[in-house]
Amino acid sequence: MQVHELKKPKHLKSKRRVGRGGKRGTYSGKGMKGQKSRAGKNIRPQIWDYIFRTPKLSGPTAKLGDAGQRVKKQGTIKDIYRVILNMDELNNAVKEGDIVNVDYLLKNGLVRKYKGMKPRVKLLSKGKLTKRITVERLELSKGAKEQIEKIKGTVK
Repeated sequence: MQVHELKKPKHLKSKRRVGRGGKRGTYSGKGMKGQKSRAGKNIRPQIWDYIFRTPKLSGPTAKLGDAGQRVKKQGTIKDIYRVILNMDELNNAVKEGDIVNVDYLLKNGLVRKYKGMKPRVKLLSKGKLTKRITVERLELSKGAKEQIEKIKGTVK
């Protein structure tokens, strides 16, 4: 027996460096084969599946490609907040010779602002109008316009 053939005592031997990291033995907690066990694993989050499935409201974005063009843009707040007034409601609130516009309706409490914005108001012909008025910058149905002109009111 020679010096190079001598074995170290067990307590002086260095441990086997297998796997490195994870403190879980041979494969470091990564299992055996597959994408997740490789270095630099790059697996997208599962929530992306749901993100790609939902239609977007605006144009395309860098990551989503044409997913953004599946649904057209919805209407603006101006389109959403539209108030419909009938002639009988208007008849109860106005006096003879009044000039009716959005500001007048806001002042008399027939309509309200929405998020600080004035609403779009449309007059319909339900009910009867008995007072002569002037209507400015309001949308009118055909019947409502006829009613106003019939009692010698004006539409601007």
